[in-house]
Amino acid sequence: MYDRLKGFRDFYPEEMAARRAMIDTLEATASQYGFREVGTPALERTQMYVDKSGEEIVEELYAFTDDGGREVAMTPELTPTVARMVVAKQQALTKPIKWYSTRPFWRYEEPQQGRFREFYQLNADIFGSTAPTADAEILAFAADAMTALGLTAADFEFRISHRDILGGLLESMGGDVDTRAAIRAVDKSEKIERAAYHDLLVDAGLSREQAVEFEALLENGDLDELIEFAGTDRVEAAVENLRAVLAAAEDFGVREYITLSLETARGLDYYTGVVFECFDSTGDVSRAVFGGGRYDDLIESVGGQPTPAVGVAPGLAPLSLLLQRAGVWPEEALSTDYYVLQIGDTRSEAARIVRALRERGHVVETDVSERSFGAQLEYADSINAETVVIVGEQDLTEGMVTVKDMASGDQAQVPIEAFPGDHEAPRLADFE
Repeated sequence: MYDRLKGFRDFYPEEMAARRAMIDTLEATASQYGFREVGTPALERTQMYVDKSGEEIVEELYAFTDDGGREVAMTPELTPTVARMVVAKQQALTKPIKWYSTRPFWRYEEPQQGRFREFYQLNADIFGSTAPTADAEILAFAADAMTALGLTAADFEFRISHRDILGGLLESMGGDVDTRAAIRAVDKSEKIERAAYHDLLVDAGLSREQAVEFEALLENGDLDELIEFAGTDRVEAAVENLRAVLAAAEDFGVREYITLSLETARGLDYYTGVVFECFDSTGDVSRAVFGGGRYDDLIESVGGQPTPAVGVAPGLAPLSLLLQRAGVWPEEALSTDYYVLQIGDTRSEAARIVRALRERGHVVETDVSERSFGAQLEYADSINAETVVIVGEQDLTEGMVTVKDMASGDQAQVPIEAFPGDHEAPRLADFE
């Protein structure tokens, strides 16, 4: 007996049916916004992630040397891959480029609530627009996907910030501040003790007094006060951009889901502008459900022409936790339209009915195990068959089949030439 690997999961049919319903809703919303589906590989060159995040990232990857001597890694995220794809055909692609995909990723991390070593997420990105409306459209897509799943404004919130506000404030404090390290500290601020947070800011180059002042500025969240404190064009421009994104989000009808939260930083270094994270409003799901933001420099950093970009990546595991907490998780149940039950030597006629129903687009099962009448009926019930069509030798001699409604238990004989007949979705009521 083999045990499942730690951090990996199995999905049996009932749970997979609920996951499929969730994925279908996310993808349908992405398609409504004009995002086009792309497919991406499971392996990339390890160096692509090292160049983006440093050598230490290798410890978090499923990385190895393949039989061709290449250093490769199982993809831990999508953004570098789609950046590579944009660069490969940059001149031929019409801007803006709007892509999405849903697929698994792999990171060798310690599993925790809503986080696994193999995880699934949908990624949606817009390339080629610096306009605040592009950021707002990403927010609108994410909000509409959430409400399409049955969630309301009482269930979730988007906490939004701007990386240039954070960077500009740190820059204005003078001295030799490691901005990247300080922003990473901000990203951890809600997960660690206040003293530990201050220590990280001090390690990044702030004085103890500056660390306290910086924290207070972010907590207060007064954008005009930030402009006045920094006194720099960088912070003023960032505040103006953030306000423009919020105004566009208002026009798109999703401002009610957005909360200004300057402590939101996003840990990845490639973010350059507006960033946001989605949280469970009740706090029952303790980690961010997903996040996104603007990353205008990434395409150029991997060899392409300067190309602005903004995106979002809903993770399926934490999102499923939120849906379950809110009571809107899709039903974990199988669904079958018809079961064609065979009694005796009736395979030929049963197969005709099965083909006719499947041609109409229905989910249809029939006996493949030569089971008894009772065993077949029990199986039909176990797969939630709505209608059972009983094809028996005795009925066929009379030119009939029996149609049984599984919910009510009612059944009746109908002429075999009338089933399924011209009915797109024949039910017992059609023949009564």
